[in-house]
Amino acid sequence: MKRRQFNKLLTGIAAGVGLSTALVAGQSAAADDPLKVGFVYVGPIGDHGWSYQHDQGRLSVEKHFGDKVETTYVENVPEGADAERVIRNLAQSGHDLIFTTSFGFMNPTVKVARQYPNVKFEHATGYKLSDNLGTYISKTYEGRYVAGYVASQVTESNKIGYIASFPIPEVIRDINAVQIALNKYNPEAELKIIWVNSWFDPGKEADAANAMMDQGVDVILQHTDSPAAMQAAERRGKYAVGQASDMSSFGPNAHLLSVVDEWGPHYIAQTQKVMDGTWESKAMVEGMAEGAIVIPSFNDSIPAEVVAKAEEMIAGIQDGSVHPFAGPLKNQAGELVVEEGATLSWEELEKMNYYVEGISADLPK
Repeated sequence: MKRRQFNKLLTGIAAGVGLSTALVAGQSAAADDPLKVGFVYVGPIGDHGWSYQHDQGRLSVEKHFGDKVETTYVENVPEGADAERVIRNLAQSGHDLIFTTSFGFMNPTVKVARQYPNVKFEHATGYKLSDNLGTYISKTYEGRYVAGYVASQVTESNKIGYIASFPIPEVIRDINAVQIALNKYNPEAELKIIWVNSWFDPGKEADAANAMMDQGVDVILQHTDSPAAMQAAERRGKYAVGQASDMSSFGPNAHLLSVVDEWGPHYIAQTQKVMDGTWESKAMVEGMAEGAIVIPSFNDSIPAEVVAKAEEMIAGIQDGSVHPFAGPLKNQAGELVVEEGATLSWEELEKMNYYVEGISADLPK
């Protein structure tokens, strides 16, 4: 029975048999109500990338909790005023926990969270916290580092391409992780970057991929959400790396590997905490060690010794013996930013606003 329907019934019961009986019944009904969990996506759930993978996490919540939860999602939400309206609508409609899943949703989430202190909010990839607002992000740079290594070994042209969305720290540090791997394992390789200023635009992504391949690029990575680049690489006999979800089906021959975000465990754990009354505002950062970033498979065409080395790198990242941003490390200007024996902290990584040594392009402002 829904809470609103029960409250109407409660008045009649209280009048007939006494207020105490009604209160007991009201508490029982409220306890039986499902927890309402909302999700806000920047792209369509059919992007087969970022938003698709978040929605797979939502579905895992439904599967895990059954009728104890009721989930809602809103897709294709632009970053800005529309996001604030959507988030507020979810809060007003009785949602207990709301996940907002794009960097540009940060300020709208902060504003709505302030207005609805009894609702729990979690914002993906942001950095602003409050009593009822936490953040969560995965260490995608760990997967990019492995992908950069594999790309460095399979390229024949020594030209690697990267399709980038927006110049925010998350994207910049992932580009840098690829370049660091190239510096270490194939210094002759060149990283070409095209910024498309969109998270999801298959046309732009395909155009960027084709423009790179016209310039001799034979391996393409991306921080955008459609499989368009993978499909373009498949058509032209080149390699590509999948973003956010397993994109192997979109380019069986082109697909080197995918850097996959596994959101389900996080969403299940945080939903359980709200149910238990143990949820706390935290800045949660998870990666390969926690199973939040995985590489499900490697292309059969990759030499066995390269796959073995990649798997060794993954194991090292998981046990902490390998860190993509370990020193000595210089920035694009040749200045030392990490001394030998040190590594960049998460606090430094989350504010990254510079390219590392080896990238010849200018960082957009």
